[in-house]
Amino acid sequence: MIVPIGAWVLNKACREAAECIAAGMEIGRVSVNVAGPQLRRGSLVETVEAALEGAGLPAERLEIEVTEGFVMERAGRSIQVMEELRELGVRLAIDDFGTGYSSLAYLKRLPINVLKIDRSFVQGTPDDINSVGICTAVISLAHNLGLEVIAEGVETDRQRSFLIEAGCAHAQGYLFSKPIPLDELRRMRS
Repeated sequence: MIVPIGAWVLNKACREAAECIAAGMEIGRVSVNVAGPQLRRGSLVETVEAALEGAGLPAERLEIEVTEGFVMERAGRSIQVMEELRELGVRLAIDDFGTGYSSLAYLKRLPINVLKIDRSFVQGTPDDINSVGICTAVISLAHNLGLEVIAEGVETDRQRSFLIEAGCAHAQGYLFSKPIPLDELRRMRS
């Protein structure tokens, strides 16, 4: 069921993002998580093309997030699909980076734009030396590869301050907002 459910989520996200843009809301990009089976079994590139076209959403306004573990399971096929998505103009992110069994040899071949530091590492900052070391290393790695880096699960001002000092310019988490329905976001923005 994940392939048809994933297509439904992608279509809905693209439609709602396009509606927000048409209403004058500056939302940046909409990020959609894609499950491994969508990469392996589905026709993800065609599904993304159809969703963008159906919604009238510019490709650069969509970011597809794939977990590191799923990419590494079938790296050859994953890289091919990701290259095709990137050719469409879609941005690509590796979600939960550092929790899987990634190979740096594959990481340098992936056509990605973003590494997302898993919240399990962010939660320990700035007090846990191991969490600090991992976050700092991922931030440095991302910068050296010319990638954007986003910290997930930021919940405190101390975490945010540490990440800024470490060179991480983007973050997401409950410190900024809990997930909210689109209607509430529209009310907040008007």
